[in-house]
Amino acid sequence: MSEQATILTDLILSVPWRRRALEAVAALGLKDCWIGAGFLRAPLWDLLHGYETQTPIADIDVVYFDPDDADAEMELAYERCLTNSNAVPPWPETYWSVRNQARMHLENSDPPYEDTRHAITHWPETPTAIAIRLNKVSVPELLVPFGLDDLFKLTVRPTPHARAHKMAVYRERIARKAWRKTWPNLKIEI
Repeated sequence: MSEQATILTDLILSVPWRRRALEAVAALGLKDCWIGAGFLRAPLWDLLHGYETQTPIADIDVVYFDPDDADAEMELAYERCLTNSNAVPPWPETYWSVRNQARMHLENSDPPYEDTRHAITHWPETPTAIAIRLNKVSVPELLVPFGLDDLFKLTVRPTPHARAHKMAVYRERIARKAWRKTWPNLKIEI
């Protein structure tokens, strides 16, 4: 594991509710299942900005890949299960978002995804296209198709897919998220 991966993993596991979130997601037993995006990004950016308190996140993005069960109703059932687990974030407005990536290509107007890794390469920004899980023996694993350099360098840039096909989506998210208000040292490529 690289030094960056160790720092990020240790940071996530050092926060009790984040560890419980990983354990709760692992307990669902979903195929190719991970927690991604702001769950990892926000605490690292907080650390790199010297913040002593955690910045709230809007949602906890759980992604999995199961082509044999692409029923959106199941995602809602998993969200309810996680909401009722002991993995309670410190912010009451934070909610669980569970999405089977085997069907998300339809909502995103993309060709079918091959697995969760392939799906997150279609996410808009490189520092968002990251995920973590506990494997079957409770060892943390990272999924970082574009590496961790952008995340650690506070650089936001479009993924290759976004650059080629969805710059309007990327720019809209940058405007809507207004990350610089929270993390002013970010370098955002437009």
